[in-house]
Amino acid sequence: MKKLQRALSVFAMMLTACLTLPSMAQAAETTKSIGDNLSLLYCIPFAGILLCIAICPLVAGEWWEKRKPIVVAFWSLAFLIPFAIAVGMGTAWEELLEAIIGDYLTFIVLLFGLFCVAGNISLEGDLVGKPKLNVLLLMISTLLSSWIGTTGASMLMIRPMIRANKWRRRKVQVMVFFIFLVSNIGGCLTPVGDPPLLMGFMNGVDFFWSLNLLPVMILNVVLLLALFYVIDSRAYKKDLAEGAKQPEVSGEHKKLRLNGAHNIIFLVMIIVAVILSGVLPKTVPFFKGSIHFYGEVELGFASILEMVMILAAAFLSYKTTKKEVREANHFTWDAIQEVATLFIGIFVTMIPALLILKARGASLGVNEPWQYFWMTGLLSSFLDNTPTYLVFFTTAASSGLAGASMISTAIGQIPKIFLMAISCGAVFMGANTYIGNAPNFMVRSIAEENDIKMPSFFGYMGWSISCLIPVFIIDMLVFFIF
Repeated sequence: MKKLQRALSVFAMMLTACLTLPSMAQAAETTKSIGDNLSLLYCIPFAGILLCIAICPLVAGEWWEKRKPIVVAFWSLAFLIPFAIAVGMGTAWEELLEAIIGDYLTFIVLLFGLFCVAGNISLEGDLVGKPKLNVLLLMISTLLSSWIGTTGASMLMIRPMIRANKWRRRKVQVMVFFIFLVSNIGGCLTPVGDPPLLMGFMNGVDFFWSLNLLPVMILNVVLLLALFYVIDSRAYKKDLAEGAKQPEVSGEHKKLRLNGAHNIIFLVMIIVAVILSGVLPKTVPFFKGSIHFYGEVELGFASILEMVMILAAAFLSYKTTKKEVREANHFTWDAIQEVATLFIGIFVTMIPALLILKARGASLGVNEPWQYFWMTGLLSSFLDNTPTYLVFFTTAASSGLAGASMISTAIGQIPKIFLMAISCGAVFMGANTYIGNAPNFMVRSIAEENDIKMPSFFGYMGWSISCLIPVFIIDMLVFFIF
């Protein structure tokens, strides 16, 4: 808990560093005009923090573990100070508050709630990590992602997956494909699955429209599970040949048992909170209101209710679950602490990239479904996939595109094939890097806590380029060109 508090102190540090900004406020420019005039040089701190995440653990691991908050604060201020000088203190303060209050706050509260509740559920039984069982667990976990969210499914199923494969010497492929499928691709069928789809729902897309992505998801899951089975089978044979001993299953066969099962109630409570945040502003006039902070920065009553419900669920889950369940899960706060620390820096330093994208996205010359698929996806691999989705969603809705089947939204009409391309790009390609989707980083952290040596930042990209990009090319050829 002390580590979590130290991570949150980074948040306080950056706010304190900017407390004088409102008093020096100048007339704020619009987001579009800021992005139109902003140099790409302002993206250097974002690139800097990504390079630190990629390189520091390899060359200065112990130093990095102790000084992450300092590095995050350095790169954040390296962006904020020149940005404030260039655009005005008031504008800089408004953009910082929008990133922290409008994006990061709800993001980290949701992750914290799911991390806490899932950590209080322990699946025990005779699970021996052979290739066929691993495929089955991956399939079940992937299906869960659309209904309890990629984060919820990742946090719920990663520990049983780790326990099943504890005896294995070669198991990195299990964790990597878990990130591919459970932390990303599996979340494409409902707005609960992944935040970009929730954003689409909040902008008028029907709740069950995402089921149109089922054929794409089935193709991807089949291809990736087949590839995983081949890779895991070879690793399994090498493990046995080198003397790895698989656990003996008792004659009575230890049945699967879910300890802390009452926490499913709190998991459902979190999912309901997420759904309500999208439904209430449309149906209840009170929840159209918000608390005003500064400029155009507001926090909606629906978002406040969502966070209160999530934190209440996390608190009740922690208090009503025996300590032994968490011990069985090897539960610590390290993973959420690392995500809280690093992602506040990522959210702050990617402000200029998002401003530039919002201002210039329509001028990128993207006018074909396959182009929307790749542009949305590649940018979502490094930027937050929710605003990236919204940029291309808005671009497609306002560009007058025509198609055989049109989807009505709050912004305008979008051809079905274009909305499919944008949705698949945002959800699927978050798997391309560790920072593409928050569960990726959390799965990596939990795996490393359990002595699984995970690939480096670039090592993981080697896996994604060799395994995912060919699948995405097939997606393009099958669904978005012909």
